[in-house]
Amino acid sequence: MRELVVLGTSSQVASRERNQNGYFLRWDSEGFLFDPGEGTQRQMLYAGVSATAITRLCVTHFHGDHCLGVPGVIQRLSLDDVQHPVHAHYPQSGQEYFTRLRYAASFYERAELREEPVEEDGLLSVGSFGQLWARRLEHPVESFGYQLIEPDGRRMLPGELSRYGVSGPAVGRLQQAGSLVVDGRTVTIEQVSEPRAGQRFAFVMDTRLCDGVFRLADRADLLVIESTYLSSEAELARNFGHLTARQAARVAQECGVRKLVLTHFSQRYTDLTPFHAEAAEEFDGEIVVATDLARTPVPARR
Repeated sequence: MRELVVLGTSSQVASRERNQNGYFLRWDSEGFLFDPGEGTQRQMLYAGVSATAITRLCVTHFHGDHCLGVPGVIQRLSLDDVQHPVHAHYPQSGQEYFTRLRYAASFYERAELREEPVEEDGLLSVGSFGQLWARRLEHPVESFGYQLIEPDGRRMLPGELSRYGVSGPAVGRLQQAGSLVVDGRTVTIEQVSEPRAGQRFAFVMDTRLCDGVFRLADRADLLVIESTYLSSEAELARNFGHLTARQAARVAQECGVRKLVLTHFSQRYTDLTPFHAEAAEEFDGEIVVATDLARTPVPARR
């Protein structure tokens, strides 16, 4: 299963309708928790996201609405006796903040949290999920966005497998070895499959338009991006280091994004309908205006 679970969508402060930020990405057996703001642990309960599902914690920057939920989440990992290591990524410049958040209160630490701070643009980790990259953004405090890239693979063709007599466990052996002898003839992976593009996910929070935004969004199947303001407040957005819905949609259009998720809305807006309308003027793909506790699947493979 690959889906985004939205835990909170409000910038700066929570409102009656919207919690502070929080986003959980299910990616097969991996669980990425991005920017847990205050109240994230409770939102996880409502959304049916358990602490045991978290394998990576990714913080873009150290403004409170993106990190004040870290203490509760980290303590919950130990309370629930999570058995696997959880990797934590955050800007190295905020090491002092992360340490304070991690040990904000006394608790019996049983879970293994592996801190892997981000110092500069580049590849952070490689695993069964693919590659996790960080790109520098432009905000009053140091901020990084995250990008998940799955390597290209191949899609097996049932009809061709049947024609060449490959079935059962032999399919797995063929995938691993690249070729297999069946009834005296060699069958190659190219004969029974076709190229399949790997999927991409991008997470872009507080930033002005900059090169990092476009590099993160490049060919994303699912782009989660802040749209704090409408374009009528473009100057305010620029002054405080944020994006408008129109800017976010323009990025999606230029970068070949398939599904656009707008979030991180200023508390000045109670009606979010204009965000969709404004984005639709720039982006012709699928647009989701995020709401708390909503689930958004990663688009099906092409």
